[in-house]
Amino acid sequence: MDDALLKRSALVSRVLPFSCVDGPGNRLVLFLQGCNFRCPGCHNPHTIGLCDDCGDCLAACPSGALSQLDGKVRWREVLCTDCDACLDVCPRSANPKIATMTVAGVLALLRSYGPLLSGITVSGGEATTQLPFVVALFGAIKGAPDLAHLSCLLDSNGSLGAAGWQRLLPVLDGAMLDLKGWRDSVHHSLTGYGRERVLASLELLARHGKLAELRLLHVPGQSDFLDGEGELDHNLSQFLHQLGAVPIRINGFRHHGVRGAAAQWPEATRDELELLASRLRAAGLGPVSLPALML
Repeated sequence: MDDALLKRSALVSRVLPFSCVDGPGNRLVLFLQGCNFRCPGCHNPHTIGLCDDCGDCLAACPSGALSQLDGKVRWREVLCTDCDACLDVCPRSANPKIATMTVAGVLALLRSYGPLLSGITVSGGEATTQLPFVVALFGAIKGAPDLAHLSCLLDSNGSLGAAGWQRLLPVLDGAMLDLKGWRDSVHHSLTGYGRERVLASLELLARHGKLAELRLLHVPGQSDFLDGEGELDHNLSQFLHQLGAVPIRINGFRHHGVRGAAAQWPEATRDELELLASRLRAAGLGPVSLPALML
């Protein structure tokens, strides 16, 4: 592979060496920093913004792991206790503990875990805001004889345009997309973004057989997947049928990690998720799955 592509880099908020909930099998997960959505109920709000080196986090760090050098915030991992006090005070919903990782660096990490992995999932934030890195990384994995068996999945909000997906499709095994509201007004209130590109992304990926999972987020009192009679919205049902037999996962809103006014929203109950699941199954959609635990 071209050396320039191996040197392509991304801002990484976190690396999870082993995960069984971010796609099938045992997966290494990269959480990239930065998101173009502004979901008030985000569980990882510190992955949204980019650090502007303001220095507000320095005084909050009890272990002295953060400092400022030449106007830039520096993080010393060896001193960090992962208390996350810096994340709580950041005015930009950023993470001062990010790392810059190259494609070559991620390949080395994958090789270090060897046969323990079945694939890699790139998540966020929003992974497609660093699209050139993702394309280069997946291409490098597919082109490496010792790594080509690993599946390459993307966890996305679906805001990427068609031209971007066309760049990804040749090296993408599947994408897991969220649909957080059906009507545009509801989607906008829950994400700060309209639904048009999300629906277009779902259709494009389904058409190419690359829609690995559709995730519906139920927020009590705000979600509109069911109508006033508790039945599946007719237009939503028609849209989902057009996608074909796509796995649907229902997630319920929880308070974990949430900040601001959304921390006062009611949490979803198991009964509410079961009702939505039953309506989807009755419409012949799915397979439909729910969280194993309501944490």
